[in-house]
Amino acid sequence: MIKQLLKEKIKESLSGLFDRNFLPRFDLPDIKIDCPESQSNGDYSTNVAMQIAKAVKKSPMEVADLIVSGIEHKNSDIFERIWAVNPGFINFFLSQDFLQKQMEDISKTDFGALKMGNGKRVNIEFISANPTGVLHIGNGRGAFFGDILANVLEMAGYKVDREYFVNDAKKSNQIQELGKTALGRGETYLNEDLKSKIDKIKSKLKNISSEGEAGNILCQEIQKENKDFIEKKLKIKFDKWFSEEQELFKTKKVEKIFQWLNSRGLTYEKEGAVWLKTSDFGDEKDWVVIRSDGEPSYFLSDIAYHKEKFDRGYDRVIDVWGADHQGHVRKMKAASKILEDKTEFEILISQLVRLKSGKMSKRTGEIVALKGLIDEVGLDVARFFYSTKALGTQMEFDLDLAKEQSEKNPVYYIQYAHARICSILGKVKEAKYKNQGYKFLSHESELGLIKQLIRFPEIIEETAKDYQVQRISQYAMELANSFHRFYCDCRVLEENKILQDSRISLVLATKSVLKKTLDLIGVFAPEKM
Repeated sequence: MIKQLLKEKIKESLSGLFDRNFLPRFDLPDIKIDCPESQSNGDYSTNVAMQIAKAVKKSPMEVADLIVSGIEHKNSDIFERIWAVNPGFINFFLSQDFLQKQMEDISKTDFGALKMGNGKRVNIEFISANPTGVLHIGNGRGAFFGDILANVLEMAGYKVDREYFVNDAKKSNQIQELGKTALGRGETYLNEDLKSKIDKIKSKLKNISSEGEAGNILCQEIQKENKDFIEKKLKIKFDKWFSEEQELFKTKKVEKIFQWLNSRGLTYEKEGAVWLKTSDFGDEKDWVVIRSDGEPSYFLSDIAYHKEKFDRGYDRVIDVWGADHQGHVRKMKAASKILEDKTEFEILISQLVRLKSGKMSKRTGEIVALKGLIDEVGLDVARFFYSTKALGTQMEFDLDLAKEQSEKNPVYYIQYAHARICSILGKVKEAKYKNQGYKFLSHESELGLIKQLIRFPEIIEETAKDYQVQRISQYAMELANSFHRFYCDCRVLEENKILQDSRISLVLATKSVLKKTLDLIGVFAPEKM
């Protein structure tokens, strides 16, 4: 990967400067390499000189000039030029010869697949929506984020399990309330959709008097429909659907985790309830694990659930929670310390989603159902639009833009690039295409497209590290833009057969990388539009 190559070249230069006493030795910081927005600032850029200037007691520009001098004379085959510019940036311009040679790697079928995960096991739990109703547009954010992140981690070499936690415990308040509705004792959740589901399970409720039991039965009916929607409509396949009732309460794992906590002196009684000493493990206060009515709290169940997950031997466990769970992060982090498990544990919070404009035909009161949104704009558009914003920022879903059937719509624009590629390749079928090498790819737009293609493995690596999946959709846009520019500037079907074949090779490589990028997002790559 180019960024790693540049880091190595910078370290080599600094090492030489240390050896020749041009700079005093010191511990290097992490070297950051960026891709500047403006081509005038190079293909890649670093601020390392500004990072280390104070440590070596020189001005950033002096340090930048020294680093450049240590790289230039050894690497003329890689760089067209390297500039040190105020206030101390180093800008790298890759050479034409170097870019042409990169086509060998780009054209490989496994280009972009990394080994950084080294087969480590990762569990990602996401969606896990309220079991009492349909999925809403807020759930869609965690749904698509979790699935895309899983795709990226798999491409980075991790073994990923997708998991859905079903909050169906019979003793929970929401299941009890759902049971009241099912038995005609309350209307907390009652609506037309729920009425139809209750009608379906009337025979099962005939001899049931327990509200928890009735709520659990109705919950299963709701979850059956939600599961069908998630798998068939959202195209998300979970490896495990984890039932709180069946796998925690019936197996007495909630009871066992309480006994374990109690035996270690981590609990105490106050105000008729039992509390866990989470404040001793980084939280601001303690939390109830056994309520005053003698029933376990949701927090205790959650501890038991994570203990069960940790015990499965994952190297990393990732929870993707909705904005309403922000307050649970610290106490769950404290609980993970209490469990003394070495599993890497991360909690990601998705922020709120609202519709920016447009009207939707299907709403349930104040709730905008995810199904209605998918019906309105289509799965491809929904998945892409959800993936364009960082998970931790609030999001406006632009309904009018999502419905736009033109290049204004980024999904249309990207899919059209893939369809255009397929159209070009369709016209080449009768030609006796032969890979003639890449030395004839010298036009600015050809080299610009290669520069985009070589970034793909770096995009995968960086996203696998920081989970900023919006980077993938942004890259898809940039790649499509580079291809459209190439298409306008360079005729693929040329009289010059050698040049034609070189350009066909570039088009084939672009098709492969664009298809992989769309696959990561879960967006269809059409051959015709």
